[in-house]
Amino acid sequence: MIIVTGGAGFIGSAFVWALNKRGINDILMVDTVDHDEKEHNVAPLQYEELMSGDEFRSKLAAGDYNPADVQAVIHMGAISATTEKSWEKLKRENVEFTQEIIRFCADGGVRCLYASSGQVYGDGELGYSDSNDMFDQFKTITLYGKSKLEVDIWARDGGYLDKVVGLRFFNVFGPNEWHKQHMRSVINKQWEAVANGEPMKLFKSDVPKFPDGGQMRDFVYVKDAVDASLWFLDNLAVNGVFNIGTGIARTWNDVAKAMFSAAGKKPKIEYVEIPDELKGRYQSYTLADTKKLKAAGYTQPFMNLEDSITDYVQNYLMPHEHLG
Repeated sequence: MIIVTGGAGFIGSAFVWALNKRGINDILMVDTVDHDEKEHNVAPLQYEELMSGDEFRSKLAAGDYNPADVQAVIHMGAISATTEKSWEKLKRENVEFTQEIIRFCADGGVRCLYASSGQVYGDGELGYSDSNDMFDQFKTITLYGKSKLEVDIWARDGGYLDKVVGLRFFNVFGPNEWHKQHMRSVINKQWEAVANGEPMKLFKSDVPKFPDGGQMRDFVYVKDAVDASLWFLDNLAVNGVFNIGTGIARTWNDVAKAMFSAAGKKPKIEYVEIPDELKGRYQSYTLADTKKLKAAGYTQPFMNLEDSITDYVQNYLMPHEHLG
């Protein structure tokens, strides 16, 4: 079987969807369906069992899983809120849970893909290289980013990166993120305004070199993020930490224009102040360095921003549909 943690969530459910497309249904989904939209994420998916993270961790600790029966663990389960302030929660759910899974997989010869994050790069001052020798130099600006970086460093220093794959996702957006509330992509959060012909609200820039709405991110469509990640499921000899992004930075103004275009409406943009809780923790620029990913052999092109937003808007946001 394949185990997918966070399987009812955003990227996790997209993994299950993509596995189903491959004809793979022998899947253990680890998650808690605690939101109506998570129920909608899960409804069209094919899987054998759904259990909570706590139950799964207990079974894992008790040795209830024979590695010979597990093809792979795709570990997407985590506290994903970049605004989370409790280090104890993040340590337990993001650091220790991931370490437990990595140990199980490495010791048992099970393929392991785990979610890291572009948040490890902090304000980007030191660039976005996924080279192992850079890990210790990054200074994260969120506790969430710290939790992801700690795992990467631990895995590297423990020799696990010779056996597992860490996926540093950049700014992923797309269907099945409805349940994420304030952590949804701006594309999802602002869709209702765009659909109603109201102004789309973007943050004013607090960095002089970027104009309002000119802050830049490496936006990656969830379908592409999953496709790139599953390549590692097929290429067992490739291990380590890899950036999962397009390698192209686009502005929030580009996002707004693409959304209005996909909706067939004239662009209307309103710039608002960055909330106090985000000041000093807001990434004004992200750009995945994809040299290592390409050198490993993954050369499939990512969808451009306009095409991916059009697919998201017209096939999922407009009809409020989920992957399935």
